[in-house]
Amino acid sequence: MECEKTCLEGVLILTPRTFYDERGWFMESYSTRNLSAFGIQCAFVQDNHIASVQKGVLRGIHFQNYPHAQAKLVRCTRGRVRDYAIDLRKQSPTYRQFVSVELTAENKKQLFLPQGFGHAVLSLTDDSEIEYRVDNLYSPEHDRTISYLDPELDIPWGANRMIVSEKDRNAPLLRDSDCNF
Repeated sequence: MECEKTCLEGVLILTPRTFYDERGWFMESYSTRNLSAFGIQCAFVQDNHIASVQKGVLRGIHFQNYPHAQAKLVRCTRGRVRDYAIDLRKQSPTYRQFVSVELTAENKKQLFLPQGFGHAVLSLTDDSEIEYRVDNLYSPEHDRTISYLDPELDIPWGANRMIVSEKDRNAPLLRDSDCNF
């Protein structure tokens, strides 16, 4: 597995080694040995799977507050998505900055987000799917959303038309949220 650091401390792009032959391909999508070698010490406890039926579906910016914050390991299993990690750690030198990476079923890249980051995903094709592991169980009481249109984040989504849930449309700006990172 290859590991690429990003400009945000702890956010990593992981590319598994893939072995192809006449039957198809094989890869290790998850290995504690590989993740430990890159400094990822998470004990993942839940897997989530999301399907978006249309191009332009935006989900996010989502996170869970402490003490139920979640690190995430995200990969695309169908289609193409643009995945975003937004630094919500108030004491971080990269506070309110973000990175994005195109994840596809073909490139098999994965994005690791440590705790303290918001997460968003934009479907770039019809019929896309992502799967992601988290290191803390879902906690409705700690579940939060930040507005994807927050001018202080100024994220250029690059989509002409986006399909957004009511929850995400009504999300507060970061400065008005109770984000506790």
